[in-house]
Amino acid sequence: MDIELAGLQSRWKDVRMPPRKRRSFTAEYKVEAAHRVIDSGRTIAEVARELGLSESLLGEWVKVERRRIAAAEVHGEKPLDTAERAELLRLRRQVGELEKDNAFLVKASAYAATQKNRPGSI
Repeated sequence: MDIELAGLQSRWKDVRMPPRKRRSFTAEYKVEAAHRVIDSGRTIAEVARELGLSESLLGEWVKVERRRIAAAEVHGEKPLDTAERAELLRLRRQVGELEKDNAFLVKASAYAATQKNRPGSI
């Protein structure tokens, strides 16, 4: 009886508490999302709905980005404009792809080296 009850309780717990969906965001995504609000003058609610985010999460990103911009201005630095941010993001993606290619080539050359040392290989 106790075993059956324990099984029912564990199944009921699964029904009542669905698993949370965890999403992680890169720094670039957070900055870009914040600038969709800052640069466009749209509300956080509008952009959050568009991106499928919670308003509080996006609001925090906007607050952090505005603080970062203000700190940069205090030191006489100009923040990147939209085109510069887009170019930086493109270059970061390109570097990421090149790093993947290099990792593949390292693995392929290591594999080729092991194949040459096998008995019966030329």
